[in-house]
Amino acid sequence: MQGEYVFFCAYLARDNDQAAVDANAAMLQNFINALRQTGAIKDLKRFILVNGLKQYGVHWGRAKQPMHETDPWIEGTAWPPMFYYTQQRILSDAAKQSKEENWTWAVTYPQDVIGVAKANFMNLATALGLYASISAALPAQELVFPGSLINYVAFNCWTSARLHAAFCIWAALEPKAANQGFNVTNGDTESWQNLWPSIAERYGAKIPVAMFPGADFSGGKKDQQYKDCESVHIVLPTSPPIIEHATKMGLQGLFEGEDRHSVVHQQIDTTKWAQRPEVVKKWEELRDKFGLDQSTWDNATWGFLTFLLGREFDCVVSMSKARKLGWTGYVDTKDAFFETLKELEEQGILPKASELNK
Repeated sequence: MQGEYVFFCAYLARDNDQAAVDANAAMLQNFINALRQTGAIKDLKRFILVNGLKQYGVHWGRAKQPMHETDPWIEGTAWPPMFYYTQQRILSDAAKQSKEENWTWAVTYPQDVIGVAKANFMNLATALGLYASISAALPAQELVFPGSLINYVAFNCWTSARLHAAFCIWAALEPKAANQGFNVTNGDTESWQNLWPSIAERYGAKIPVAMFPGADFSGGKKDQQYKDCESVHIVLPTSPPIIEHATKMGLQGLFEGEDRHSVVHQQIDTTKWAQRPEVVKKWEELRDKFGLDQSTWDNATWGFLTFLLGREFDCVVSMSKARKLGWTGYVDTKDAFFETLKELEEQGILPKASELNK
């Protein structure tokens, strides 16, 4: 018997949005064509496609909060094309094409995935663990939040990789989940203002009592104490997705215009921080002490960390749709971070926090 369930998680990054659409659409379509040509599709029951929170345009800026699966797709001349939408149309159309086939589909939208990965350019936990480890091992033993003040106090949702895997199985087997898209997050709403002190404690580091010198809630552009690390300030090039909802919410005109575009701000540019002589030297000491692979440092995803810690808007996701259909999975986000960091340490990817200064 051929496989009855397909879990499609492949992704090809490209330099521009249209190229990403072309590559990822072709990859999915070719895979479905191959299932048909080999006859494997006759045994298929459900096809699970993994997308993400770009579904709501969060990479373009502020979205409506919280985000629901019923929210309109962010399309039109104001935004570049989004390959998620093309893939979902391909999948939906393919499921309707042949009367001889009897399969359904589901799409998942995880958010800021927390999991063990190596040399993955969208890897949050490893880059965060490297930054925390080095900071805690430097003489000052201070763990400064490198992102923006606004991000630090904003609210966000995360997705445990293990929980997402369990959700994909649920979505494959649950009859009521057929032909739908689903948000997938841990089930809590968290904030760095709560998580960061716990991370600092785990690494035996201190948090400065005034961690955002010169910053305020209007944009946090006045960095002074950490100017040697050169801040990053990026104005996103497109209108924020919230304008799709603004009129209905009574907020028309508040988010339109280039001066209203969303911002990503890091008070410490982690890419430049990672090139500082004292930081490189400390990494080499920890690498040799713990027998770590140099590729972990060479492939650290500082640019991805910049966006996740610097975006100046909330990212809160509703899990109500899946809950109403019977999904009960839940993971505490702090536990997910800590469990992942521990596993990265056990696999020799990160230095062990408990032994940094021994």
